[in-house]
Amino acid sequence: MAIPKRKVSHAKTAKRYAQWIKSLKGPELTLCPHCSEVVMTYRACPECGYYRGRSIGKLAKKEEE
Repeated sequence: MAIPKRKVSHAKTAKRYAQWIKSLKGPELTLCPHCSEVVMTYRACPECGYYRGRSIGKLAKKEEE
C-alpha cells in the first residue's frame, strides 16, 4: 500500500473536502432574466439563447423521436 511522503496541508485537505461537499448538492440553478427559464449558472439559456444580457443565438436542440 502507498504511504504519503509528506503531510497533506490543511489547505489542500479543506479544498478537497469543499469540492466533495459541493458535488453532493448538485448543480447550481438560476432563473434566466430574459425568459425566466431554469438555467445552470455560467451557461447560455437553451430556450432563448441569452447569456449575460447578450444574444448568443438559439442553441440547437436534440429532437427526440
